[in-house]
Amino acid sequence: MNTRLDPFREMDRFFMDAFRAPSAAPMPMDLYRAGEEFVARIDLPGVDPSSIDIDVEDRTLTIRAERRDEVAEGAQWLSHERPAGTFARQLTLGHGVAMDQIAADYSDGVLTLTIPMAEEAKPRKISVNHESNDGGRRALAGSAAE
Repeated sequence: MNTRLDPFREMDRFFMDAFRAPSAAPMPMDLYRAGEEFVARIDLPGVDPSSIDIDVEDRTLTIRAERRDEVAEGAQWLSHERPAGTFARQLTLGHGVAMDQIAADYSDGVLTLTIPMAEEAKPRKISVNHESNDGGRRALAGSAAE
């Protein structure tokens, strides 16, 4: 096979790679609270769902996924911008989440994690008792416990 060397193309490619703005994180994520649960949506386009691995250990949630390069044998790259390989992202979970109830769904290249709040972290009303003039104790009106 005869390969032609084009020094100007090689120099152009070198400068484009050297001065190109760094690409976004390979696992961009949106994280928000919806009512009594937290939702993380992580972009994983082109990832084989069987390669997604999610672990929780010591309040750290780790997500790993792999995207393989699908290139014909002996192909010559002209542009290679899509990252490939194994990617990982970690989230530190607070004490107010139910770690044993985390759910995951992968659809259309987006991994959605639903992380519910723990029962003990949910807000609740506290009734206020007071002693009346007749010596009896009763709860204040409108302060019933939920």
